[in-house]
Parts: sequence; structure tokens; C-alpha cells
Amino acid sequence: MPSKILNVGLIGFGLSGRYFHSPFLSTNPNFKIKTVVERSKNEAQEFDPTIGNARSVEELLSDEEIDLVFICTPNDTHFEYAMDALENGKHVVIEKPFSATADEARQLVKLAKEKGLVLTAYQNRRWDSDFLTIQKLLEEGKLGDIIEYECRYDRYREAVAGSWKERAVPVGGNVYNLGPHLIDQALVLFGEPETVTADIRIVRPNSEIDDYFDIRLGYADKSVIVKSSLMVYENHLRYVLHGTKGSFIKGGLDPQEETLRKNVLPSEKPWGVEPEDRWGKLYSEAYTGIVASEAGDYMPFYQNVYDAIVHGAELAVKPEEVLRTCRVIDLAFQSSNEKKVLAY
Repeated sequence: MPSKILNVGLIGFGLSGRYFHSPFLSTNPNFKIKTVVERSKNEAQEFDPTIGNARSVEELLSDEEIDLVFICTPNDTHFEYAMDALENGKHVVIEKPFSATADEARQLVKLAKEKGLVLTAYQNRRWDSDFLTIQKLLEEGKLGDIIEYECRYDRYREAVAGSWKERAVPVGGNVYNLGPHLIDQALVLFGEPETVTADIRIVRPNSEIDDYFDIRLGYADKSVIVKSSLMVYENHLRYVLHGTKGSFIKGGLDPQEETLRKNVLPSEKPWGVEPEDRWGKLYSEAYTGIVASEAGDYMPFYQNVYDAIVHGAELAVKPEEVLRTCRVIDLAFQSSNEKKVLAY
């Protein structure tokens, strides 16, 4: 048995709460999902009858037994709920986007530091099979020095759905939805850029949100591009890397989300193994051929949060890393609006 079990509260039980957080929290003995905020539904109890229900955020935050709060609500509520949770002495994990602006992010980080609380962003895509594979290739020097890096996350959604994610709401749109993951991955690999240039636009008929972005991070020795469009019918391509020793091209998505949506828990083994038709191909003088993908696994994120709270371990997703992603998003919107290359 763990030395301490953390009582967890989830604010919201949509896709994120139900299919991402709950499966990992419920299969890690260090956590107990104590309460979920659902204003009218009882879907958390369908997942696990032992989970308590709160009808308001205030009710959850007033529970002194809750140690850690996951904020899984619409984007424009993240800042307010996170501030309230920190003020009530709770450790906090915030779904993407972490906040609307870098200024809001700095306020949250400052408050968490003052109160001695753990605060981080849910950057689970660092533990995707494809990203782990790319990190391994770079660490092994298989591609040499990177000259160009491009990461895409495309979808085809011609019909605009009725979801709040498709409406012109504050902190809405595709940059806030997918941008944080793609930007964070690039910054993990290459560090802070010198410049940010972006083209953010609406490409679908009758769309209310930005549904296309092309964000370019400028470095002295490489070009880094992150892109997403909701009008790409053939959306297999994910990564293209060109280096001084070779190139790596990969398609497909990490299988964990689709597995979780089938109500398969991460305690099932093997976990996070990509089908072979998603494996990437390396092109180089030393070797040209298919590269088996690393197995993806989001559990290390949760275990790291536990270790940071209970044992004082260093966070995997550090506050300063969260702040730099927020700054790039701010600059991307400014660059697109002003049609300028901006200094980071």
C-alpha cells in the first residue's frame, strides 16, 4: 500500500474526465477519485459507484479531504476555477489550454508558489508513442542535427457540430484546443525559439472558430512548424523531420485515446502499442526502413504528479514550461493579426 493516498476531485466529467483522467486515476493505487462535479448528471457513478457527487465547484472545493483537483471544464473557466482551487489549498492539474493568456498563467504559477502547492498542465501528449519514438531517435543521433521539424494534427470536420468547441466563445478555437500539445512537444525538443510567426484563420464554410493554424518557431539553426486543419480529408501525416544524417516520416495517432474510448482500462496489458501500419520510416545512409514505435503510456504523468505532491519530486511538466507555451500562443495570435514575425 502507498504511504499516502491522494483524494482527487474532478471538475467536469466530459471526454477528458471520463476517458482520460478517470481510467488512470482509478487504476493507480496512489489515488482515490473522491468527488466529481456534475451539475445535473451522474455519469461518474456509472463509471464507479463509489465516487461522490458535487453539484457545484464550491461544494467540491470546500471539502477539506480533497488533496488534488483536475480542471476538465470549458476553456474560459480554467483560470477562475484554478485560482479558486489554489486559494482553497488544493493542488491543481489544468486541462489544455492552461489559461487564456500568459499573464493569467503567471498569476496562477505565482499563487501556487506562494501557497506551496503543485500546479501543472495536462500535457499527456509527451507520452504518446510517436513522440517517445522521435525523442529516442534524436537521443540516439539517428537524424543528426535537425534542420526542419514539422508536426501536424489534422482532422476532417466539414459539418460544424453543436459542441461549445465549435462556437465563438472566449478562449475557443483550434489553437487553444490542439495548439498547446503541438507547441509543448516542439519546445520540449528544441527549447525556446527566437521568433514566432503564425497564420491562424477560418477555412470551413460557416465556421465560427479558427480551424486552421500554421505556427512557425524560428531558431538559428532549424525551422520548426506546427500545423493543424479541420479540413484535411487525408489526415494520416503526423511528423516530418529532416536532419543532417537522415529523415523520419510518420503518420497515424497514438492509440491510447481510441482504446480508452472503448472503456478499456490502462491496467490491461499490453498498453499503448501502435499498430505496425502507423510506424514511421527512417531514411538515412546508415539505415532506411520502418522504425517500431515506442509504447505510449500516460500513467507516468499521474505518477509524477503524485511524487511531486507526496515526495517533493520535480514536476515533469514544470510551471516554467507551461508559461513558455502560453507565451507562444499569445505571440501566435498577435503575429497572425499583425502579419508580422515577432521576437520571442
